[in-house]
Amino acid sequence: MTKTIFSALALATVLAFASCNCKKNGECAKAQAEQQVADTTNATTQGEAQANDGSKFIDFTVPALDGKQVKLADVVAKNKITMVDFWASWCGPCRMEMPNVVEAYKQFHDKGLEIVGVSLDESKKDWETAVKDMGMNWIQTSDLKGWECEAARLYGVRGIPACVLINQKGEIVGRDLRAEELHARLAELLK
Repeated sequence: MTKTIFSALALATVLAFASCNCKKNGECAKAQAEQQVADTTNATTQGEAQANDGSKFIDFTVPALDGKQVKLADVVAKNKITMVDFWASWCGPCRMEMPNVVEAYKQFHDKGLEIVGVSLDESKKDWETAVKDMGMNWIQTSDLKGWECEAARLYGVRGIPACVLINQKGEIVGRDLRAEELHARLAELLK
C-alpha cells in the first residue's frame, strides 16, 4: 500500500512539472496545482481508454493564422494520420517538446502525417511569433480564447502539451504521446 501511495505521489509530481495548466503569467495555488494534476491524470487515463477502443474523433472548426477556417474532418480525410497538437507560446513544456514534434513532422509528413496545431494563446502576436521562431510549418489554428478554447474543451484538454492521433477512418489511435513514444507510434502507424 505504501508503494502504491508513493508511486501515485511520484506520478502526480511528474505530471505537475510536465504540463502547463496555469494561465500565462499566473501563479497557481497549491490546491489548484493538485487538482490540475488529478484532472490531467484522469484525462490521460480516459484518453488512453478511448485510444485503445478506436473511438471516433470529434470534429471542430477553428481559424488558422491567415484567418481561414480549418475543419478537422477535412484534414483527417486527406491524411493517413492527423495529429492534433494542443500547445501555447507561453508554455515552457510545450516549447521543450516542440523540437520533437518538428522532427516528427519532417520525418513522417511525406509518409502521410499532417499536424493541426491548436494554440491556447490569447495573443495573436505571441502565437504567430512562436510558430515562426519554432519552425512549425504545419496547419496552425487558434480561437485566441486561451483555456476556453472550444477544441481543447471537446477533447478534455486540462494540461498542455497534449496531442491526439487520428487515422484516416476517424479513429483515435494515440493520445498524449511525447518524444520517443510519439516517434515510435508514428513509425508503427505509417509503415
